[in-house]
This record gives sequence, C-alpha cells and structure tokens, in this order.
Amino acid sequence: MNTAKSGCGQGNAQYEEPGQAVILITGVMASGKSTVAQALAERLPRAVHVRGDVFRRMVVSGRAEMVPGAYEEATAQLRLRYRLSAMTADTYVEEGWTAVVQDVVVGEELNTYLGFVRTRPLYVVVLAPEAEAVAEREARRAKSGYGAGWTVEALDRVLREETPRVGLWLDTTGQSVDQTVDAVLGGLEGARVMG
Repeated sequence: MNTAKSGCGQGNAQYEEPGQAVILITGVMASGKSTVAQALAERLPRAVHVRGDVFRRMVVSGRAEMVPGAYEEATAQLRLRYRLSAMTADTYVEEGWTAVVQDVVVGEELNTYLGFVRTRPLYVVVLAPEAEAVAEREARRAKSGYGAGWTVEALDRVLREETPRVGLWLDTTGQSVDQTVDAVLGGLEGARVMG
C-alpha cells in the first residue's frame, strides 16, 4: 500500500492512499454506489471508475435479466459481466491506476467476483443504508432499478442475510457523499479482503 498521505476529504482529514489496488463498491440498487465510487475516484490522485453495468448494457440482443430465481443464462451473463469488470480493473491497476469498481455484487456472487480479481490489495466496501432510505432514493431517481422482479426489501434481504460479511460495511443512511467517502478512506484497512 502506498504510504503517502492524502489531504482529501472534508476538513483536514489525512488518509493513507490505496495506491495500485482494486476497490469494489457494492450494495443494492439506489444505495449510492455510482455517486460514491465517482467521488472516491475523484479524491484519489490516479484513479478510474469502472461501472459494472456498462458491460450489461453492451449486450444488444439475447440479454437475460437477473431476477429472483433467474435461470442459468442470466447467471452466466451476470458472471461474464463480473469477469469483464474484474479484468478491466486489473488492467488499469497494471498500468498504475487505482480501480474503483462499482456494481451490484450481493449474495454468494460476492465470493465469485472476488475470485475473478487478480489484483492485490483488493478492498470491498458494502454500502448498506436502511431499506426505507433506499426506497426514498429510488423514488427520486430518473432511472428505475427495481420492478423487474425485485423490490427494495427483497434485494436488501439478500444483502443482509446472504452476502458474506467481508470488507467494510457502512450504514450510509444519514451520510452525505463526502461523509461516506471519508468513511471509506478512513476504513481502508478494514475494507481489505486480500493482499
């Protein structure tokens, strides 16, 4: 890990920079992953934001959506998306970047994703605001992540009851984006899962 300190964040907070690493930001839809990942990448001196959903949207025809009880093809496509984002992150790290990856990686699929990433160190940050706060955020968003078989409550249940308790879990219910990024940077050691 890079031992350089960064004066980023609110106030004069000092954090150890992750250096060449992969940081996975996960959580349910509308938990703030995209916003937090972008803000985190902007705070680091040399970072990229890898958006996992980009790989899903690249599928033009034959896409199988991941819904509760999804069939084999949907799971295969989800894992392809995860492999592609992990490979992209690894490639950026090889070229000297910090790769901040953001995607919905919950349940046992978290272990699957971690197996795809070669980079060490590897950090995992799970954004876990209360379900009521997620529902409020979802209602205010222009896009809708729920409705294709998922409810906020059902996906929140998968997060809290089926997702391995690895990395740094943050209840971001009452936090601003800056406060969440401060918590991530201040809790990197607890977020480290490999390396």
